Amino acid sequence: MENRSHALMAGFFTIALLVLTAVFALWLGKDKIKRTPYEIATKLSVAGLNVQAAVRYKGIKVGNVSSINFDPAVQGQILLKIDVVSDTPITPDTYATLGYQGITGIAYVQLDEDNVHAPHGALIAASSDAPARIPLRPGIMQNLEQRGMAILKQTEELTKRINTLLDPDNQKSIASAIDNIGKAAAAWQKVPDRLGPTLDKLPALADQTQSTLVAVKTLSGDASKLSNNLNQFTISMQAPDGPLARLNNSVELISAGISQDTLPKINAVTTDARNSLRSINRTSDALNERPQSLLFGNPTTPPGPGEAGFSPAK
Repeated sequence: MENRSHALMAGFFTIALLVLTAVFALWLGKDKIKRTPYEIATKLSVAGLNVQAAVRYKGIKVGNVSSINFDPAVQGQILLKIDVVSDTPITPDTYATLGYQGITGIAYVQLDEDNVHAPHGALIAASSDAPARIPLRPGIMQNLEQRGMAILKQTEELTKRINTLLDPDNQKSIASAIDNIGKAAAAWQKVPDRLGPTLDKLPALADQTQSTLVAVKTLSGDASKLSNNLNQFTISMQAPDGPLARLNNSVELISAGISQDTLPKINAVTTDARNSLRSINRTSDALNERPQSLLFGNPTTPPGPGEAGFSPAK
């Protein structure tokens, strides 16, 4: 009987100890830190992100991911619910990205802000009934993935172009072009040999050019002197008492003398000469018609009508 009472007491003591331990554990595990719920809506991939993943604000842990679900209102959109310490400065400029820890690939939510050098805006008012939404932007891995796909597309396009370039017909064209380039290079190698004699003549040509320039300079000086002499001659000829003026005076005097005395005489002599020339012409014509008149004289003119001895023609 006594053994049974001891066993009963030990059982009650054990049960009471277990209850006290559970209560103490619940008391110790109770989170007394006040947290504010937020939502993150995104259509990006959240690979590596799990419930209870850390939420960091500029590298400092400020909360955890409480749930990951699909958005029933928008097809293909994911809703992330996070609980963040209430004193975290979440503003309208705050945005989220996915970060990854080392080589494990475990993701966490990184909160940051635009305009880090500008004053912070007003804090977002949030509650458990209406949690505010924070936009999720592509992180480093998402950007690398997008750029990697673009690089792969460009690489594929480059491969296609290389394959087209290495087509047999194009290979023949490329070989022909290379052959032509080789021939052109060989021809260019002969150019210096052909230019050698010409380059050797350049010093003598430069000396001749220098001499020609000196001669041209001398000729220019002589032409300048000649021009000055002609200018002086022209000035002296056109002077009021110069040769031209004296020649004009002499011509005027000669013209005046001819018009007064000599001109009438010249006209009379010209008239006599004209009459004499006519007489000579008539005599020459008569001799041509009757050369015998030079020996026998001119024949008598037959009488005309009404004159003595006129007889009409039968």
